[in-house]
Amino acid sequence: MPNQATDNGHVVLVGAGPGDPDLLTLRALHFIQRGDVIVHDRLVSDEILGLVPEGVEKVFVGKAPGRHILKQEEINELLVELATKHKLVVRLKGGDPFVFGRGSEEAEHLIKHGISYDVVPGITAAAGCGAAARIPLTHRGMARSVRFITGHHKEGHGLDIDWATLADPEMTVVIYMGLKNLNNIVANMIQAGRAPDTPAAIVENGATEKQRIAYTSLQDLPQTRLEGDFKPPSLLIVGQVIEIAKILNHD
Repeated sequence: MPNQATDNGHVVLVGAGPGDPDLLTLRALHFIQRGDVIVHDRLVSDEILGLVPEGVEKVFVGKAPGRHILKQEEINELLVELATKHKLVVRLKGGDPFVFGRGSEEAEHLIKHGISYDVVPGITAAAGCGAAARIPLTHRGMARSVRFITGHHKEGHGLDIDWATLADPEMTVVIYMGLKNLNNIVANMIQAGRAPDTPAAIVENGATEKQRIAYTSLQDLPQTRLEGDFKPPSLLIVGQVIEIAKILNHD
């Protein structure tokens, strides 16, 4: 509920899922249709934005590789500013706000400024795109664990990943935002002990009408990306489960 201790409004961090409006939660839809202002990312689909009532202000703060409308610090400040002017601010994010969505950074900033907030979970890309592409993330006797990593890093910093932990052949590795640093990711995974011929897949625009899938191997991911001209948003999935996906996608 909105903060009663101050005159500030209330901010809700809402997960919009992978893009298909049918995958929104009922709670997400509730806030999308009742917010006084919607602050949205690039990955929030036009179909979902179409659910916002006419006349409600929509503020775009999207990011693309190497191109930001606003820096994260500026988005944090914007949410505080809007919460002083509006009763209900909806911060609409692709996927889930707390899975590589920087939602926790925004929540920390809101707390520091006395702004109340809630979090509405969304279907994260690994689950949404995996299901849409019929790629199971686990499979008995083949994949006993799943690891989500991000291929993105802060400016001036390298990828801070314990590569040795990704060598388990029975682990499915899902890589968010991995295209920019794909060569580095693949090289490090192989050097750390992951078999070069481990099955892999690229899923572009997963769970949308523009979805594309390419099957390949870990070592061939960079070449497959180039040949298929895959662009963000694309999810990379590495693991033996890709072999099951080939069966499940056989119609």
